[in-house]
This record gives sequence, C-alpha cells and structure tokens, in this order.
Amino acid sequence: MKTADILFNKLCRIMEIILISIFGLLVVDVLSQVFSRYVLNTSFTFTEELARFSLIWLSILGAAYLNGKREHLSMDFLYQKLSIKHRKKVLIFIEICIFLFALIVMVIGGFNLVYTTLHLEQLSGTLRIPLGYIYAILPLSGLLIMWFSIYHMGKIITNKIID
Repeated sequence: MKTADILFNKLCRIMEIILISIFGLLVVDVLSQVFSRYVLNTSFTFTEELARFSLIWLSILGAAYLNGKREHLSMDFLYQKLSIKHRKKVLIFIEICIFLFALIVMVIGGFNLVYTTLHLEQLSGTLRIPLGYIYAILPLSGLLIMWFSIYHMGKIITNKIID
C-alpha cells in the first residue's frame, strides 16, 4: 500500500471520529434543550447556538468526507453512455473543477472570512466564541477537498478509479 493510500485511510478515519463526535454533541445538545424546556420549564440559552455551530461543522466537514469517499451526489446518465477513455477525461475534468471550487471559494474565501471576523473580533451572541473559529471549518474542509481531488486524479490516471 502506498503512502498516499495510508494517509487517505488515516485521514478518513480521523474525519469519521470527528464527525461522529460532532453528531453526538449535537444530539446531546438538542435533547438537553428539549428536556430543559419541557421538564424543567426553563431554557438553556446556549443550546440553540451550539446546535447551529455543530450543524455547520457537521455539514461542511461531512461534505469534505463524502467527497473523499466519492459518495457525493452526482447525476451520471450521460457519463454512463461514454466510453472508458472519455470517462477518464470527464472524471479528471470534474476533479479539476472540484479542486478549483475548493481553492477559490472555500480556501481563499474561507481564509478571508476567518481573517476578517478574527480581525474585527466578532463574537457569537451567546457562547462568546470568536466567529473566526466557527468559520475555520471552511478553509480546513477546502484544503481536505483539494487533497482528495489530487488523490483521486492520481487514482484516475493510474486506472484505479474508473467510475
């Protein structure tokens, strides 16, 4: 097994653990809010904001994970009609588009957003967490998606990924 494959597997495993932990935190947070509201007749002020931030991290990091596993949503009706030679070209084109999107929107735009919110010292309303820390998932996930795209292009070129 090559170093890239080992790194890919370890990275996916780490992401799985993080995603499961965030999901568990989200479930506990929402259940505690429901419990406090209907049983204790009071409401914790932080639970809604924590749920929102957890969901942001879960969805954006989850998108990077699904991209890495190549389990993202796609419509492949026309793709299935192509020859193997043309499929390979289309797959490389798709990976280049994904790479560029992740670079421009998620990494460059995400770093700009993180820098701006940290520089302006914006804090979340209830938890008082710097919003730059919340938004940091954007460039992080963008870098992961870029790495996964490079990894997949290598697999496509060496004929280890066809579909």
